[in-house]
Amino acid sequence: MQDLHDWITQLQNTDKLIIVEGKKDKLALEQFGIQNILTLNKPIFSIIELVAESHKECIILSDLDREGKKIYSALKHGLQRNGVKIDTVFREFLFKKTKITNIEGITSCLRMQNL
Repeated sequence: MQDLHDWITQLQNTDKLIIVEGKKDKLALEQFGIQNILTLNKPIFSIIELVAESHKECIILSDLDREGKKIYSALKHGLQRNGVKIDTVFREFLFKKTKITNIEGITSCLRMQNL
């Protein structure tokens, strides 16, 4: 991945389930035509069971703050214990290549890049 535009294009083209924290995160990604998004609207153990029943691989895009890191860790470990592979490439890109700290901030970050 070269930049945020490339990151979005690759997310648009993935068939993997994308897990985000809330409705605003989901809406931010949907603005770019990204599909197959699940929000954390249930307890984490319920999300893990739901995902493990129907997916072999997923992407976790929780925010990059303390709470988001806790959520990421709980989901990652729970899903891996249930045989779901976690694609970490997208999250690592945000950590290493951008200053984005929350998923809903992607829209404003792109707007600033295009000025």
